[in-house]
Amino acid sequence: MKAVQVTGYGDVDKLEIVELAMPEPKDHEVLIKVKACAINNTEIWMREGAYGTGSKSGWRPEGVHFPRTPGSDISGRIVKAGKLVEESMIGKDVVLFPFTSSGDEGFEHISEDMSFIGSEYDGGYAEYVVWNADLCFDMPLSNYTESGVFSVSGLTAWHMAEQIQAQSGETIMVTGANGGVGSLNVQIASKVFGATVIAIVGDLDLKERMKELGATHVLSYKSNNLAKEIIEVNGGPIDSVLDVVGDALFSTSLQVLKKGGKFCTSGSAGGQNTELDFRTLYLKHITLYGSVLGTREEFKRMLNAISEGKIKPVIDRTFPLEKAREAQIYFKKTGKLGKIVLLPEE
Repeated sequence: MKAVQVTGYGDVDKLEIVELAMPEPKDHEVLIKVKACAINNTEIWMREGAYGTGSKSGWRPEGVHFPRTPGSDISGRIVKAGKLVEESMIGKDVVLFPFTSSGDEGFEHISEDMSFIGSEYDGGYAEYVVWNADLCFDMPLSNYTESGVFSVSGLTAWHMAEQIQAQSGETIMVTGANGGVGSLNVQIASKVFGATVIAIVGDLDLKERMKELGATHVLSYKSNNLAKEIIEVNGGPIDSVLDVVGDALFSTSLQVLKKGGKFCTSGSAGGQNTELDFRTLYLKHITLYGSVLGTREEFKRMLNAISEGKIKPVIDRTFPLEKAREAQIYFKKTGKLGKIVLLPEE
């Protein structure tokens, strides 16, 4: 089969197209023909060494072992089943829950042995992938490309909303609102939990599209008076922030939060280190949440919301598998809206 492997830490020249033997499913696994695999920051930062190198680079203490096939947002069709898997699963169109864990229900995402497809396991930048049968779920939509953009970014966004206990009557600010996680934060906070959303983007040409996704107000982080604008459009401080940017908007976020406000982050595209005046934290009674991925039950709730039409896929562009380098370069460009997807069959 054809696959794309990361051969080590570095630039996109570390992505190589290779021919590999077809993987064989173990007793509890299935073989999936990959139909679509969306790109996430995770596989790019793994390659670049942004999480660290060696033993610090992966989800497990031993780090990522190269070469590795990346890719964790996967949709496809089951074509073969392991010995202990019901044969009725063959032919099912599925999306993949993106990690294994021995953690108890509700805590599997913070278990020490959490292992990620595309990092600790070979992932979806390939024509075929093997995965545990009980981590394969029915596709929420009939289209492979549209179904394949939710596993990581959608679960992350859903978990963030549940962490802050988003609800109707609140105002939630979403940073990086045009990105993969951000565009889903907008939809989930507004259309599932009923909150008023202030979307922060760079390019205000995206304003109408962001409003279609559920944003009530759309502002640019390039404004010289962003904090003032946020408070003005809301008529006062806001309840919560769902953040994927990190340092660049951290100070502004704390400034516009009300007393008792909540700040939840799942990314740091705008800087991984920041300064914090603890007086702001304790005088305003602000709660900080770190967030990544989520639980299986949250995954199921997310898939139900997608199948009910409450959350829609936001796709910027697709690339054939052979163009993985170009796709990752394009992913890092500013101004795009939604997900970038690799299609092995193109």
